[in-house]
Amino acid sequence: MARMSLDEFERYVISAGSDSPAFKNVAVIRSGLMWSIIRAYLVNETFVDIFYNQVTGQTSFAQIHDNCRVFGADNKGGWHWHPLEDPLRHLVSDHEITFDEFLKAIEKNLK
Repeated sequence: MARMSLDEFERYVISAGSDSPAFKNVAVIRSGLMWSIIRAYLVNETFVDIFYNQVTGQTSFAQIHDNCRVFGADNKGGWHWHPLEDPLRHLVSDHEITFDEFLKAIEKNLK
């Protein structure tokens, strides 16, 4: 996932979502020359805001409910999770968290 072009990243997110029972719809919300914000609408009436910067590699995934992050992951300061039980916490990851992995965690949380 590291250092994909914006087009590659957007296609990757759409492809991952199309295989997920948690996805309803996806849209590019905002984008610039080197960054993009994608919103994935989920079946439980929450959504995931996905940010990617092609130049810096900064990436974040945030599941939102009632305008608050309820679950997330990002690489600001190194890859880490914001767990469902306490989304303000940072649980360090020993590897890059892909959107596929994040989506699988959401699917597990929905069960």
